[in-house]
Amino acid sequence: MKIVVIGAGIVGVSIARVLSMYDGLDVTVIEKQADVGWGASKANTSIIHPGHEENPREHPLRSKLCVEGNRMWRTWVKELDIPARWPGELMVFTSSEEEREARRYVELAKLNGVTGVRVVYDRELRNLEPWVNPAATGAVYAPTAGTISPFEAVIAIAENAVENGVKLLTETEARRIIVKGGVVEGVETNRGFVEADVVVNAAGIHADEVSHSAGVEEEFRIRPRKGEYLIYDEDASVKPARILHTVPTPLTKGVYALTTVHGNLLVGPTAEDLPYEAKEDVSTTDKGLKLLSREASKLLKELPPKSKVVRTFAGLRPEPPKGQWLIRAYTDPWGFLNVAGIRSPGFTAAPAIASYVVQLIAETYDIQLRRREKWNPYRVGPTRVNGVGLDAVDSIIRKNPDYGEILCYCRMVSKAEVLEAVERMKTIGVKPTLDGVKFRVYAGLGKCQGSFCRWRVAAVLSQATGVPLYKVAVGAEPYAFGDVKVLLKGDPSASEGV
Repeated sequence: MKIVVIGAGIVGVSIARVLSMYDGLDVTVIEKQADVGWGASKANTSIIHPGHEENPREHPLRSKLCVEGNRMWRTWVKELDIPARWPGELMVFTSSEEEREARRYVELAKLNGVTGVRVVYDRELRNLEPWVNPAATGAVYAPTAGTISPFEAVIAIAENAVENGVKLLTETEARRIIVKGGVVEGVETNRGFVEADVVVNAAGIHADEVSHSAGVEEEFRIRPRKGEYLIYDEDASVKPARILHTVPTPLTKGVYALTTVHGNLLVGPTAEDLPYEAKEDVSTTDKGLKLLSREASKLLKELPPKSKVVRTFAGLRPEPPKGQWLIRAYTDPWGFLNVAGIRSPGFTAAPAIASYVVQLIAETYDIQLRRREKWNPYRVGPTRVNGVGLDAVDSIIRKNPDYGEILCYCRMVSKAEVLEAVERMKTIGVKPTLDGVKFRVYAGLGKCQGSFCRWRVAAVLSQATGVPLYKVAVGAEPYAFGDVKVLLKGDPSASEGV
């Protein structure tokens, strides 16, 4: 059976990985971006939520899959060598009104079977988190919360899925689901027709449009909800031990302050509902960033100076009607599934969503799932020199001198790591790009944001791929621009000396 998954975000690649466990399934993932995980999956808060903020009376499936996903990630991060930590989280309150609202989540934790959730005060609160604001009167402590590297998670899952036989087609946009006689035949894309017996729509913020093209759920519309973020340099002294956040509102889970797995202070997100047409608006605003600073000041006893902010960014979350995830298999047309409107905590729930969807496929279309004997659950992450002891680094360099040539000093990324990233991208069928390297080995994610290393990495990419320097892509667009591009294009030899 041929199965096409539309969308290579965290949900799409997770579904592909689980499908790859079974015999007789020919699985293809199509993604309109140049790489995996470049939508909402990379621009989020990087939290594995415990599940105590989900109301099972209002969203039973969402609640169930969030709790299951939290548990499953414990296994997935080990199997796939994904950077993750499990520090727990504190929902901080500063008034009796906020305390009453926060206590409601202790009850939800009991309903959802989330263990260890309780209210903490005074000394215990400050022992758990020395950086908490002195004005905090208490917090709801949820010990099973985790943080993860979101972009590395998507990459790791995609690599494992491809190793297990999944085909990945990037720069391939789904334009229309082809249905004949009430049966799905495949997907029309910008690169031609892709045949399929079953199509799984996991297209993120554009999933409603894909669904409409199949003649399904034509009243269903996804609104873009923007979340803005601040990220501080690694050397900023403020590094909370726990995940801190304000008491949730009807619109958002609250603003978070946390230390990422890479050692940066991250603050966010805002929550701004945009017009339906603004599905590509990932701009940041002065208003949004000021709000983040105010909210973070309620959580932390101090904030690093603004000079320590190394990046601001925004992501778009797919907000469905009434917050309801749309996970459904259809028999009219036969072979079409929606996995749409997967707003927070979609990243947390992704492994559980994947298992749920695969069972739904089997039950709806009467497929007998037979586990493959040689399915490989493991993936090994890239070799790094940053954070490795001197003796180990010396041994690595003796084996491959390219590990001794550092291209990115902020993150201590070597030439060998960039070359390995290029090979990993080629292996899964992704065109090597500067952003692709950045999200795999962190070159350009440090203090200078690529000001020092980007051209050096671009030169290595040019040499490794045979692409002229001015044609090396950042994301979808070439690195060079304006007069520089014209100059290099006019004199091909110039790229060799840059």
